[in-house]
Amino acid sequence: MKLRSFLMVGAAFVAGAVALPMAEHTALSWGFDLMPAANAAESNRAETYQLLNLFSDVFERVRADYVEPVKDKDLVENAINGMLTGLDPHSSYMNAKSFSDMQVQTKGEFGGLGLEVTGEAGFVKVISPIDDTPAQRAGMKTGDLITSIDGKSVQGLSLNEAVEKMRGKADTAILLTVKREGIDKPLEFNLKREVIKVPSVKSHLEGDDVGYIRISSFTEQSDIGVRKALDELRAKSNHKLAGIVLDLRNDPGGLLDQAVAVGQDFIHDGEIVSTRARHTEDNQRWDAHAGDLTGGMPLVVLINSGSASASEIVAGALQDHRRAVVVGTRSFGKGSVQTVIPLPGDGAMRLTTARYYTPSGRSIQGLGVDPDIEVRDSREEPAKFVPDHEADLKGAIENKGGVAQATLPPRTDIPAIAKDIPKIPPENQPAFDAAKPETDFQLQQALKVVRAMETTDHAAK
Repeated sequence: MKLRSFLMVGAAFVAGAVALPMAEHTALSWGFDLMPAANAAESNRAETYQLLNLFSDVFERVRADYVEPVKDKDLVENAINGMLTGLDPHSSYMNAKSFSDMQVQTKGEFGGLGLEVTGEAGFVKVISPIDDTPAQRAGMKTGDLITSIDGKSVQGLSLNEAVEKMRGKADTAILLTVKREGIDKPLEFNLKREVIKVPSVKSHLEGDDVGYIRISSFTEQSDIGVRKALDELRAKSNHKLAGIVLDLRNDPGGLLDQAVAVGQDFIHDGEIVSTRARHTEDNQRWDAHAGDLTGGMPLVVLINSGSASASEIVAGALQDHRRAVVVGTRSFGKGSVQTVIPLPGDGAMRLTTARYYTPSGRSIQGLGVDPDIEVRDSREEPAKFVPDHEADLKGAIENKGGVAQATLPPRTDIPAIAKDIPKIPPENQPAFDAAKPETDFQLQQALKVVRAMETTDHAAK
């Protein structure tokens, strides 16, 4: 795979787009007393040289006087990472090992615990545990804050360093200490690392005629997995499949081309997503061409605050095309694209280079995708202890240039049953058990909606 075409989007450790060319721009001067452009450019260069000299002075002082010897490589890598992470929550530096780990992860297989994480307030925040992994089986949850690893605080570690400590050889033990909203005492999880082989797509029949498809992350196998799932569901239903529930909850994102491909599996034609970069010549658009493998079958998409980036692209496209009814809670709101640029020494930089937009022109950056039918997974109010949306993250880029949701035409295709769908579970709702779909309140409401939808042609207009 050529790295310059390694397209990715994501909430935590998965991101990217094609590498963009650099360009020079001439500064504009307005008014009568402003410095001419040439002089301004010269002044900027002089200031840059002064700042580089400052960096050199600090570098030499640390080398000479820090309490213990420090490797030059560590100092430089820390400086580079600081420069990038100071831009926004998703730009960062990857050393050779981190870059290799990222490439392995996009293939759907990596070693570790099975957690999608991001940095927050000096700790490691769990975006979502991956299905059927040590972390998920142990009961770790979205929003958990990992405060220490094997008894040592994660404060002072970069996110990459913390992730490296959590990864390791299969069958080795690790102790995670976690702070969870609503629980006063820290929780401890004794886990054993595994080779995490993540099936991107899982599916089963609900009843005799509704297919359930879950995408846990967008890896290289996602589109193939969806196509295979549709074939298997048709066969299991004796070719009487009447509707689909596409579950994108806690899906942190992944490969952009896979988001486009999955969108095309349900959209006949028209735009799926576009990106707008700093320079207009780098803007891109992806369209569906003779897609919709279901022939317009009723479709419901499930989302929540753990649905980010690539999963928001799919949900936003299906919603804008009026191809699906979106059920759940507001998604994470990561509407930026990162460029993964290889660097000398086998490392790479992940740099935010564009925003992406849904077919109607919406930017979901910081806003997320609002469901057509709001359904929460529990009676408890959403956690306030830690931020659970992109807009809550320090340094998140602005939402810019998009069409406001309020300006879009209202939906007229929502089934009448929507008004009877409760927003919160009843008091007697059984505790959620991943092995028992009947305890999944959001899923049960989605099934009601998809069964109420008429089988009409919902192909994109």
